[in-house]
Amino acid sequence: MDKKANTILFILGATLFNVLIAVASFFLLFILYINFIMMNLPESARGWGIVIIFTASILISFFVYRAALKLLLSKIDAEKYFDPLFIRQSLKKN
Repeated sequence: MDKKANTILFILGATLFNVLIAVASFFLLFILYINFIMMNLPESARGWGIVIIFTASILISFFVYRAALKLLLSKIDAEKYFDPLFIRQSLKKN
């Protein structure tokens, strides 16, 4: 495979990994919320739990994804296997 194909597959895999981490953390936090927290809250405040869980799951997935990416890039040489996403072109003077 060439570098462009590696880059596309890496982006697709990383996106899938990030979504799976977000969904898994959402369900884990939701189960914990239902079992331990929701019963102790007044009924008017229970809906905010879902908003907080959703936000927390996005933050958790961001930090897990960032740590996993940092670990992966420390183990492999990215320039050897991947093409840059954005190519900086010099400004031409006329």
